[in-house]
Amino acid sequence: MIFRKTLTAVAITAAMATLSGCQLTTDAEATTSQQATINYPSVKIPYQKFTLDNGLTVIVHEDHKTPIVAVNVWYKVGSKDEKPGKTGFAHLFEHLMFNGSENYDDEYFGPFEKAGATEMNGTTNNDRTNYFENVPTPALDMALWMESDRMGHLVGAITQSKLDEQRGVVQNEKRQGEAQPYGRVFGYIAKNTFPSEHPYSWPVIGSMDDLNAASLDDVKQWFSDYYGAANAVLVMAGDIDVETAKAKAQKYFGDIPAGKPLKKLRHWVAKRSGEKRAVMEDNVPAARLYKVWNTAASEQQDAVLLGMFADILGNGKNSRLYKRLVEQEQLVSSVNVMQYNRDLAGQFFIIADAKQGVSLDKIEAIIDQEKAKLIAEGPSVEELQRLKFADTASFVRRAETIGGFGGKSDILASGEVYQDNPGFYQQRLEWLQNATPAAVTAAAKQWLSDGAFVLQVKPQPNYETHETSVDRSKLPEVGKLPKLDLPKLQSFTLSNGLPVYLAERHDTPTVEMTMNFKAGYAADPLSGAPLGTASFTLQMLEEGTKQLSSSEFAAKLDRLGSQLSTSDSLDESRINVSALTVNLPETLELLDQVLTQPGLRDEDIERVRSLWLESIRKEKAQPRSQAIRLLPQLLFGNNHPYGQPLTGSGTLASIKKLTKQDIEQHLKHWIRPDNARLVVVGDTDVTTLKPLLEKSLGQWQAPAVAIPSRDIASVPAQKQAHVYLIDQPGSPQATIIAGQIAPSKATDNATTIDVMNTIMGGAFSARLNMNLREDKHWSYGAYSMWLSGYEGPGMWLAFAPVQADKAKESTQEIYQELHQYVGAKPATAEELAKVKANEVAKLPGAYEDKASLLSAIRQALSNNKDMSYLENEAQRIESIPLEDVQQAANTVLHPDSLTWVIIGDLDKIEQQIRAAGIGEVTVVDPDEID
Repeated sequence: MIFRKTLTAVAITAAMATLSGCQLTTDAEATTSQQATINYPSVKIPYQKFTLDNGLTVIVHEDHKTPIVAVNVWYKVGSKDEKPGKTGFAHLFEHLMFNGSENYDDEYFGPFEKAGATEMNGTTNNDRTNYFENVPTPALDMALWMESDRMGHLVGAITQSKLDEQRGVVQNEKRQGEAQPYGRVFGYIAKNTFPSEHPYSWPVIGSMDDLNAASLDDVKQWFSDYYGAANAVLVMAGDIDVETAKAKAQKYFGDIPAGKPLKKLRHWVAKRSGEKRAVMEDNVPAARLYKVWNTAASEQQDAVLLGMFADILGNGKNSRLYKRLVEQEQLVSSVNVMQYNRDLAGQFFIIADAKQGVSLDKIEAIIDQEKAKLIAEGPSVEELQRLKFADTASFVRRAETIGGFGGKSDILASGEVYQDNPGFYQQRLEWLQNATPAAVTAAAKQWLSDGAFVLQVKPQPNYETHETSVDRSKLPEVGKLPKLDLPKLQSFTLSNGLPVYLAERHDTPTVEMTMNFKAGYAADPLSGAPLGTASFTLQMLEEGTKQLSSSEFAAKLDRLGSQLSTSDSLDESRINVSALTVNLPETLELLDQVLTQPGLRDEDIERVRSLWLESIRKEKAQPRSQAIRLLPQLLFGNNHPYGQPLTGSGTLASIKKLTKQDIEQHLKHWIRPDNARLVVVGDTDVTTLKPLLEKSLGQWQAPAVAIPSRDIASVPAQKQAHVYLIDQPGSPQATIIAGQIAPSKATDNATTIDVMNTIMGGAFSARLNMNLREDKHWSYGAYSMWLSGYEGPGMWLAFAPVQADKAKESTQEIYQELHQYVGAKPATAEELAKVKANEVAKLPGAYEDKASLLSAIRQALSNNKDMSYLENEAQRIESIPLEDVQQAANTVLHPDSLTWVIIGDLDKIEQQIRAAGIGEVTVVDPDEID
């Protein structure tokens, strides 16, 4: 619900409460007839499952690491339960579930925001609908009251006005998806790969006609048919014990009726034979090839084996298709292969983006060759071992979270809903780890060359309900919320002068690190390098070392279960490393090679350059990235280090002229120990870590050349509004972005500005979204953000993709909201109290996983703060007076001098925008945008 795309695939994840060390045997121990022994981490999510007398299934997992509980409710209903002519109901009803119940007829997020809940959302796919949130332990009663109230007490709160509102929101979500390049593809594939009566033949979001035709009686009938207790699964995971969970489940849910007995499909693969071909023309940046086969359902072993086949064939730098199509022949900018798992049937996808001028027929012929060769010869033992260990390592990294997308509550619920077994992930992992080349090959032969319907009818048990003592006239009080408790930040310095900061976190055997450099892509104009040099250089650090080629480097990381990636912003460059504790020494050796002996091979540079240019072309085709490529130039000017595409990718011209010498100069000037800081969070200590770092990184020395100076000048505020229009022919939406210069994060009242922005557009219930989405339903989501983590000036942006016929009204509403915020309708005490309560209450669960804690520490250190700054965040927020928030709005926001970038079909929107009168209008040729 909160600014997200509707999920249309089953996310298969796992987490662990009990983990042990792991070790990979050497490749020399493997033979063609016997796989090398691998000691995998144990994967266990202890749980207890029970069923209430009304049929509600309850699953409980205890994890007392942090004082939060994940509440996850899955209903066994998705778009596959719809009928032709009445599609989109499952997803539409998901939206209605957030619009108030009979005993709490208000926006659903209100009590949760006040209590500091996180990960609040709801999603719909073909097979199920779920609703989830993480709450501080004292707020569990409130969360269960709210979930049970909309499960058992919703129909009376559904009104025609609510239906019309959410119908409009969903239709804008549909328009927003279809406005993107390739946005109509998957609906077309579904229609052409399944029979017309098959429930996977229509999109989850439904058709516009069906959404328009949905009546109030229709949606109430949907609730009556599918939202009974016996068709639901409730998971509580986290700071909860089984006996408490049983009592609370009975208390809040025990009086809810079981619901109707239902007829449900179990499997319908609809396996195809013969070849069917089609051509679609659309407004896309590159020609793309899709090849799709109908395959095994998600609960079958073949689904796992096909997933492995997909990874070996076309995922990652060591896959067959990547090596052939991207590296060797350089015909495509990307290739992806996946096994798309669903309850009734799976689908196997091969997707490839052609480079300009390359024939799709030629690409398809190579794909067919490589697929046939892999089926004929089978994967190698080494390929399977690498894949198994990499996939198992990914389970470890998912072990930290109890809720949200893919947490432990999700995996238990999915196992129960799809396979009647919360622990089904163990079966999948066993299939993965025991897979042989012959088994993978057999699955591919069966499904990827050239169906059955089975119906099981079971009597419904005799369910019954019990009296309840729950008071439905008021919400349970939220108890005293826990305070933030962070690990101590330790520090030391290596012999080469590199400062190191460590926060110990021993819950799972992983270590997360980020090497932070004071560089970023603002360094390019500061040192006279072509735009994009900083980002391109970081990418080249992922392309191998002098000892290891790009594919060998990726393979070694996979074998270690490690990850190494790079990222940057205007003022910072980062090398991010994730390692299993047992393989930390070897991972640090790879990091040392990256820093001191990067490969920088000419052929790799040219391959990456080719892909980079394709990526820029795609950026220039996406409305949002088009805008953020142009807006900084308009705000800062061409001569300012910040006046460049905010993506950091540079321009087509600058990347074409980039040389190897530019890359080497950037490394010498900026990527060096005297310009770096290493932050580590994880399963290690100073006694262990310091000698490891000294051994691996201690010989890394700064060059004799000085670090270039960083003079980031201030920029005067724009004095009048200006509107820039970019044509996107045929788009059903207008993408509106308004921006201005704003303070940097270094300002003394940064927390106040954050709160001020949250009230205006930084939360689901903020003014912009409540206006354009919830009130007008012209947009799927409207929000604002303060981009402030810079040395120099920051930026403030408002963003709203809206339906094209409301472009004028939407820009006027955004302007009006801002004008009132700094004038007649300033922030209110009620708005401030709600934001304070939410921001403070969610802090204890904000750093549940190491990556979140690492990011927070990194940002604090970059802003010359320490751990006390993070620990005192609640105190800073709570002490903000209303007048300071109002003053911050008046100081920061300037609605009469915004720079607007609006992208859409100019035949539909240009006259509207000119008539809106929000500023002088200039039409920009998209081909002229750098």
